[in-house]
Amino acid sequence: MNPVTGLNIGRLFLGALALFTPRLAAKVFGLDAARNPQLGYLNRMFGSREIALGCLTLAASGQRQRDLVLVGVAVDAADTVAGLAAGVDGSVSKKQAAFLALPALAAVVVGVMAVTDRN
Repeated sequence: MNPVTGLNIGRLFLGALALFTPRLAAKVFGLDAARNPQLGYLNRMFGSREIALGCLTLAASGQRQRDLVLVGVAVDAADTVAGLAAGVDGSVSKKQAAFLALPALAAVVVGVMAVTDRN
């Protein structure tokens, strides 16, 4: 499986989890939905973004797909920063911040590799 396909199937899976089962997604992310009932709303927003980006990227080809992969890299970089910032401001523990940031950082790396492999 090529990295673009794998990365975007992952987006679709994670997006569906967050959109359709936001409490389970919170648990998977290590977040406490019981103490933060608004988390379901935020997970659904995250999920719809991931599904949209994954579908568009998989449906595109050529330069459009490359551009969408780069959009995904930017989004994943922002998610990496958000995870780290949550650790810095004390919203989550440092260990939890790493758990949130590392998968997003891995997606950045895979996205960059996918784009550079095509050139």
